[in-house]
Amino acid sequence: MQLPDHFFEKRKLETLVENQTTYTLGQAALHVFETQQQAERVHLQFDQPVLASMLRGKKIMHLRDHQPFDFLPGESLILPAKEIMQIDFPEAQKDDPTRCLAIAIAEDRVEEITTLMNETMPKADEQEWNLMDYNFYFTNDAGIYQILQRLIFLFTENHPAKDFFVNNMLQELIVRILQANTRKTYTESADGADGNNRLAYVIQYIRNHLDESLSIDTLSEKACMSQSHFYRVFKNEIGVSPIDFINDERINQAANMLRDPNRKIKEVYLECGFENRSYFNRLFKRKKHLSPGEFQNRANK
Repeated sequence: MQLPDHFFEKRKLETLVENQTTYTLGQAALHVFETQQQAERVHLQFDQPVLASMLRGKKIMHLRDHQPFDFLPGESLILPAKEIMQIDFPEAQKDDPTRCLAIAIAEDRVEEITTLMNETMPKADEQEWNLMDYNFYFTNDAGIYQILQRLIFLFTENHPAKDFFVNNMLQELIVRILQANTRKTYTESADGADGNNRLAYVIQYIRNHLDESLSIDTLSEKACMSQSHFYRVFKNEIGVSPIDFINDERINQAANMLRDPNRKIKEVYLECGFENRSYFNRLFKRKKHLSPGEFQNRANK
């Protein structure tokens, strides 16, 4: 993500560690933090739920109930209100600063959006959409990346209707984040296949049968739903269609297998459930931005 030129023209550097530039609107605020020297255990806290996303450089995050982890460009973190962060800046320099943005969102706006989601796109098994009360750390997908880039532009431009524009973008951002959180919860849950949650069970089934033919008919039967209801519920909760999810899982599995330099590409795509080499190549390149052969060569250098 890029900051616009007018941001640098107007921002003031008052400190070398977490210099803060803030744009405040009615229900949200955008904070851009810039650090130009190495530092450790810098404290940061927000009164509202916040999305933090790295723009440049590297941070090491220390959060409750978490081991310290690297926070890198292209990654985001959702934090509840009042959460205390301790941050290390191991690489920050004056000519190579670390930059991060944080979007704080009013809790009543978050509740308004989750209520609307529960009314218009209800989850299966009588569960409800809620903003998670723990730290959700994830890599931005294309949709979230584009929304964040657009929000940076809207907050920093001088437009009389930008509060209205931002409010609309926040709704899409929260929906996509909650879908990403559901997807990650279902795919990483150790007890996801216990049958208590039908979508979690289906996702575990998909991951255990990627080398087989997987149809909407089969998956809807596993979920005990009609095909149309299954498709709608899956896309509402996960944020992508069942076929797109299957392809994502297959490509991720293929990428992991290609890290082995002795693996043959034909062997890989067949084991991942692809029958057609050209389709596999096209899909892999679209998702990984490299051909399978290029990815394998780069991974093994």
